[in-house]
Amino acid sequence: MNNYLYQPIEAGTEKCPSAFGKIYRIDRKSRAKRWLFGTLFVLLVFMFLPWTQNIRARGSVTTLRQEQRPQQINTVIAGSVSKWYVKEGDFVKAGDTILQLGEVKAEYFDSNLLQRTQQQIVAKQQSIDGYRNKANASEAQMEALREARKFKLETLDNKITQQQLKIRTEEAELIAVKNELDAYQRQIDAAKVLLDNGAISLTEFERRKINFQNSTAKLNSATNKLEQSRQELVNLSIEKQSAIQEYTDKIAKAQGEGFSSLSEAATAEAEVAKLQNAYANYDVRNKLYYILAPQSGQVSKAKKAGIGEFLKEGEMIAEIVPDKVQFAIELFVSPMDLPLISIGQKVRFIFDGFPVIVFSGWPGGSYGTFGGRIIAIEKSVSVNGKFRVLVTEDPDDRKWPEQLSIGGGAEGIALLKDVRIYYEIWRRINGFPPEYYQAQAAPVQK
Repeated sequence: MNNYLYQPIEAGTEKCPSAFGKIYRIDRKSRAKRWLFGTLFVLLVFMFLPWTQNIRARGSVTTLRQEQRPQQINTVIAGSVSKWYVKEGDFVKAGDTILQLGEVKAEYFDSNLLQRTQQQIVAKQQSIDGYRNKANASEAQMEALREARKFKLETLDNKITQQQLKIRTEEAELIAVKNELDAYQRQIDAAKVLLDNGAISLTEFERRKINFQNSTAKLNSATNKLEQSRQELVNLSIEKQSAIQEYTDKIAKAQGEGFSSLSEAATAEAEVAKLQNAYANYDVRNKLYYILAPQSGQVSKAKKAGIGEFLKEGEMIAEIVPDKVQFAIELFVSPMDLPLISIGQKVRFIFDGFPVIVFSGWPGGSYGTFGGRIIAIEKSVSVNGKFRVLVTEDPDDRKWPEQLSIGGGAEGIALLKDVRIYYEIWRRINGFPPEYYQAQAAPVQK
């Protein structure tokens, strides 16, 4: 039997034994060639299929506006924790009380500090009124002194005028007395001649001599009287100058007192302004004992726990995450890929935690991706050596999930030019960059 199995079977003879035929299958034709050519054909067709070039970048979820990002709640003043009104994880509205602080500075311990400061303000305002009234009184006093000076000077001017008229009268009288004395001088000279000739008696001569002496006495008296009147005129002039100086001094003194009162009033006004400033600061400080939520959101990351813990000025109390935000994605693109990015360019996103099926070269065939548009490209490199790109939701695409959280991971796929697969393979083998493609800038949604 063994010899029979190894004998060759000639063509045209009977069929091969079943065991031999089933093992070697020499009676069937091979289809490897068909599969080879079919595979090559399929690969050839695949090479000419379209492929969307893209670049990928990692990033995270953020917000479009700065005030919508998580922000710290800080204390403006130093204090100690008196009471917590919320706990971590609570949702609060804008203006809700977060924490109550207690005072720790000795100068603010007085519970009636505002009332006492207000009393000081009222007292200073009353002193201002007193200084102003004193200044008004000084002004009235100066006016009265001016009137008195005017009256005094008019009186002295009248006296000076009268004295001048008196001097003129006395000068005229002196001239008359001189004329009379000259007449008596001629008479006594003639009487001497007549007496020597015996024409008149000694009695007549003596009478004329007495008249001459009386006239001489009148002349001396008139001269003295005139000089006295002139001296009185000088005294009146001196008195006028003295009155002017006296009233000038009095007016200047009253004016100085008025200016001093105005200066004191101005100083008191400055002190009132300072006290009012202190009052306003105390009032604001009293309101700062209660830390309020700046906006609606969720409280997190409380830094202080127990009652009585000390807080420094500007220290963080907790963090609040706004509840209403407009999400955006910040991507970090390498410098080599930055020239391929432009504002308005569309980007596909893969958010961490959401199911997705991605065909990077065929974005239309992917499932679970979300669309976006580039709205900003920073021109300065970040600390990680890449450039930051900000992307917002594409209004023409499906909405982003509401379950997104700030800081969550995201991967962006920036769509570039459509090319054939064979070209893309050739580009990658040679290490060439993707084709530069300038997307049409779309209007940015604000």
